[in-house]
Parts: sequence; structure tokens; C-alpha cells
Amino acid sequence: MMAFLYLSERFAQHALIAGTLVAIACGMIGPFVVTRQMAFAVHGTAELAFTGAAAGLVIADNALVGALIGSVVVAVAIGLLGDRPRERDSAIGVVLAFGLGLGVLFLGFYQGFATAATNILFGTIYGVSQGQLGLLVAIALVVVAVMVAVYRPLLFASVDTEVARSRGVPVRALGFVFLIVLALAVTEAAQVVGTLLVLSLAITPAAAAHRCSANPVTVTWLSIAFAVIAADGGILAGLASDTIKPTVFVTTFSFVIYIGARLAGPAITRRTASRARPA
Repeated sequence: MMAFLYLSERFAQHALIAGTLVAIACGMIGPFVVTRQMAFAVHGTAELAFTGAAAGLVIADNALVGALIGSVVVAVAIGLLGDRPRERDSAIGVVLAFGLGLGVLFLGFYQGFATAATNILFGTIYGVSQGQLGLLVAIALVVVAVMVAVYRPLLFASVDTEVARSRGVPVRALGFVFLIVLALAVTEAAQVVGTLLVLSLAITPAAAAHRCSANPVTVTWLSIAFAVIAADGGILAGLASDTIKPTVFVTTFSFVIYIGARLAGPAITRRTASRARPA
């Protein structure tokens, strides 16, 4: 009941809008992250958004823009160093170690309060300003537009890289585009759950969706739906609670959805297959 009382407040409205935007963006990229086995790339990019935030504070006193630019730079570095899938994890590990060291260095140079940078780690969903909300809208629109434009060739390249390359699909270029879109979505998600828990929106809903269907389009829609339920449900539950932060609810709801999908997924896929089978 208390959650509905807060809905008239601007901070709660901003939080729900931001949560929805983040969920849509992460829900769209999540199935490709799972298919391309890039969970570690999400983790690395998310943590290195902190380094960008710290650099942004030192250079321009703007943590969010710094995190955005930093994550894109990291995505490009991962793409250049980890061209082959088997090299990707080691390249991410190398960049992650160096980047976190730089983050500590930048924080040492910053003379003000570093909460704007550390908030990137843990999320500040109830502190989203009007300006930040506008930036989140822009990021979400870019992510959705790019993913819609490259959906079919990216899906082809993700499912069977060698065949896609032989058919003339620009596999490497698509990989770079996806890494940059991934960086944008991860930075956006960091505003809600923080970089340390970004996997709860960028990975878990998509993993649950893959348990419920083998159809790529259906998986994408389910991934978006699961992410929205976890994000907005967690925010509303956080508003209703005086002691538990919304991040805890977001990650818990996301995990519960995944467990439910694991338990119910086999029965759903069998039923779908039996309906599709000719009589």
C-alpha cells in the first residue's frame, strides 16, 4: 500500500521509467549474450564502467558520461584483443585487471566526494535526475534501434558463425556493433542495479527465456517481459519496504523467474513441440 502512496512522487516515477528503459534494453541484448556466451563480457564491461565513472569525475565532474564513454572504449578494446571466441575471456581478464587499477588511480586524483563513482557500483535508482533520465531514454532508443536493424544478421552470425561468414555476413563488424550496444545497455543498467549486479537484468531474464522457448523471437519477447517484471517489481517492492533496498528485490525477482523457468521450461517446450507436430 505504501508503494502506491509514493507513486505521486517524482523520484518514484523517474525510478519506474528508468527501470523500464533498462529492462527493455537488457531484455533485447540478453538472448544474444547467452547465445554468444558473453556473460563474462557483460561482467567485465559493467565493472569497468566504474573506471570510466572515476575518470569522468576527474576530467569533467560527470560520472555518468564518463561511465558511458569508458564502457564503449572497453568494448572496442575487447573486440580488438578478443577477435576469436576462445581468446575473448583472457582478453577481458587482461583489460579488467588493468582498468580497475586505473579506476583506483583516478579516484586518488579526485578531490571531491566520490559517491557519484561508487554509486555506479551499487546503483541509485531512486536518485535518477531529470537529466539522467533523458540520457537513459536516448541510450535505450539507440540500443533498440540498432538491435532491430541488425537482428537477423546478428542472429545468423551468433548461431553459426562459419556459415554466416561464408554467406558474406560481416561477422566481425557485427561483433563490434554488438559489443558497443552491450556497453551502452550495461552502463544504462548500472543506474538501476549497479555494475556489481548488472547480470541480474542483462543475463538472468534471457537465460530464463531460453528455458521456455526455442524460437528466437519468442525468447526475445520473454526476455524483455521477464526483465521488466524484475526491474519494476523490484522498484515497487523497494518502495513498500523501509529496510530492504530495491536492488535486492530486483535480483531476487530475476532469480525466482529463472528458477521457475528451469522448473516449468521442459513442460512448456514439450507442449509447444507437440502442438507444432503434424497430426
